[in-house]
Amino acid sequence: MEEKYTLGIEEEFQIVDPVSRELQSHIQAIFEEGKLLLKENFKPEMHASVIETGTNICKNIQEARMEVTNLRNSLAMLADQHGLRIAAAGTHPFSDWRDQKITDHPRYVEIINEMQEAARANLIFGMHVHVGIANREIGIQIMNAARYFLPHIFALSTNSPFWLGRNTGFKSYRVKVFDKFPRTGIPDYFISLAEYDSFINLLIKTNCIDNAKKIWWDIRAHPFFNTLEFRICDVQMTVDETIALAALIQAVVVKLHKLIQQNLGFRIYERALMMENKWRAARYGISGKLIDFGKQAEVPFTELAKELLEFIDDVVDELGSREEINHIFKMMENGTGADRQLKVFHESGNDFKTLVDYIVDETNKGLDYKPKNIKTEAETKYQIESDIKKSILTKPTTKKTKKTTTNSKKK
Repeated sequence: MEEKYTLGIEEEFQIVDPVSRELQSHIQAIFEEGKLLLKENFKPEMHASVIETGTNICKNIQEARMEVTNLRNSLAMLADQHGLRIAAAGTHPFSDWRDQKITDHPRYVEIINEMQEAARANLIFGMHVHVGIANREIGIQIMNAARYFLPHIFALSTNSPFWLGRNTGFKSYRVKVFDKFPRTGIPDYFISLAEYDSFINLLIKTNCIDNAKKIWWDIRAHPFFNTLEFRICDVQMTVDETIALAALIQAVVVKLHKLIQQNLGFRIYERALMMENKWRAARYGISGKLIDFGKQAEVPFTELAKELLEFIDDVVDELGSREEINHIFKMMENGTGADRQLKVFHESGNDFKTLVDYIVDETNKGLDYKPKNIKTEAETKYQIESDIKKSILTKPTTKKTKKTTTNSKKK
C-alpha cells in the first residue's frame, strides 16, 4: 500500500482578556458558536480558558497551512465577539491555574478524580501533528526510530519560559508541568505492533487506563486513526512556525520510512539517553547543547539541527515543503517563541502585560480578521465601577424585601 503521508494539526489556544491580560473561562459560549461554524474542528479542553482547533486531513503542507490559518482566523473572530483574544504560548505568563474553571464534562471529572492536583494544575498548551501511515506495523518501526529526533524538534518548539508570573529558567516549562501525569515522555522501544498492542491491552486489563487515548507519550501510534502523532511540541505563536514544524515532522517520517523500505533502518538508542536530550531541550531550547550519541559528545544544537535538515533534504522537494523547511533556519536565527518572549519581557522592563500583548499579536499575525471589539483599560475600569454603583443602588433593603413578601402573601 502506497503511503500518502497526510497531515493533521491540533493547536491549543489561550482565551485572554485584552485588558487584564488574564486567562478567561469563556470557552463554553465560544465553543457553542464555533461548533455551529466549524463543527468538529473546535474542541473544549479541561480548563475552560483553553480551546483546541484541529484541521481536517490535509494532503500536503500547503493545505495544512490554509486550514491552520482559517481556524485561527475563525477562532480570533469568535473570541472578539466576546471581547476576548486568542494567544498561543505553551503556558500563560502569569495566570494562576487555581483561578481557572474546569469544563463540565464527564471525561474531565474522571481525570481530575484520578489525577487530583496534577490535573487541576495542568494548564498548558501544546501542538500535535499527525502524519498518516496506513501500515501500522511500519508505523511502529518509524516511531521507534523517530524517537531520536524528538528532542531536536522539541527544542525548536520551545515557547513556555514563564509560569505563575515567574521566569522559570526553562525554555519550555510546559513539559515540566505535564511530567506529573503518568504515561508521558518518550516511549520505550517496541519490537512489533503485536508487542505494542499487548502493552496497551495489559494497561486496559489492569485498569490503568480505559482506552489507549490515555497514553500521553511524546509520540504514539494513534489508537483510532492510522497516524503517527507527535505530541512533544509547545503550541507555536505564529502560523509560519506551526507549519515549519509540521513540515519537519512529516519529512522525518517520510525519510525514516524510505530507509526502512531500503532495509537500511536507523540506529536505535536507549530511551534514557534520549530523555537526557529532552531535558536539555526543555532547559536551554536551541541555545544549548545536545548529546550526539554516535560521537559520544556534546554538540551545539544548531549543528545537530543542520545535520537533521541535511538528513531529510532528499525528501523535502518530493513533499513540496522546501519553503516551509527553510523557515526552520529563520527560527534558529530569530529565536524560538521562548527566546522572543524573554527578549520582549526584558526589553519592556519585565512588564507582563506588554509580553501578553506581544504573544497575542504574534498569534494573529497574517490573519485576515482584525479585532473590532476593543475596549481601553479606562473604559473597562469605568464599566466595572458603573456596574458596582448600579448594583448598590438597585439592591433592595432587608425591610423592603420582607414587606414585599407579606404583600405577596396577601395577594
